Amino acid sequence: MNNSFSLEGKVIIVTGGTGILGNAFINGIVEAGGTVGILGRNKQVADERAQVINAKGGKAIALIADALDEAALIEAKTQILDKFGRIDGLVNGAGGNMPAGVIQPDEDIFKINIEGMKKVLDVNLWGTILPTQVFGEAIAQTGKGSIVNISSMNSKQAVTKVLGYNMGKAAVDCYTEWFAVELANRYGDAIRMNALAPGFFLTEQNRNLLTTPDGGYTSRGESVIRKTPFKRFGHPDELIGALVWLLSDASAFVTGSMICVDGGFSVFSGV
Repeated sequence: MNNSFSLEGKVIIVTGGTGILGNAFINGIVEAGGTVGILGRNKQVADERAQVINAKGGKAIALIADALDEAALIEAKTQILDKFGRIDGLVNGAGGNMPAGVIQPDEDIFKINIEGMKKVLDVNLWGTILPTQVFGEAIAQTGKGSIVNISSMNSKQAVTKVLGYNMGKAAVDCYTEWFAVELANRYGDAIRMNALAPGFFLTEQNRNLLTTPDGGYTSRGESVIRKTPFKRFGHPDELIGALVWLLSDASAFVTGSMICVDGGFSVFSGV
């Protein structure tokens, strides 16, 4: 019986592949039979992750590039095409927040750090669009494929402090919907674009904001847990099922969608 959830024979790029969530993405793709391009700025981590996968019998290549560096992305595309001859999928995992995009409660909201907001907006929005421009062209040449962007709970509702990240992920949602329609207009059902929207998962960027050194919750962490019906943070591996589904032929009639993996955060009013 044909397994439509399999990624066997598919070559998939993961930007942000050196991060915590990126690690779950690349391992999930390999477990589903796919070949993975681990793209990130940290050469040591990318090399180590590729070596572990290859040593276990999987197929992976380290691709060193910044998601905002078009020339480096083009070079990465050349490397993977030279090695594997095709690209079938893309996970736009690069993104995140930075201190310059945060507004603290005691700061004047009419004197926000505009340049800081632009930087966070850029890394989330253009860090999604640029890789799509570069690797999407190769997917079109392959003839069929799936692109998965990474959205967030921040994209549809206000989360205090992180204005730059809120705007960046909201823009990613807009781009996902618009581009999915245009892909369909030009390629029919051959090339799809969707978004995966994680709830709150502990990463290096937010660990200190949400948890205390002794393993408890900060006041912000407690607020998140109260708004999450499952009353816990997500584990990175819990994103794999939805990601593999979106990359595989099992989701062949799905495009322009945002799939929430959030423990119920997005649907709970808090009351």
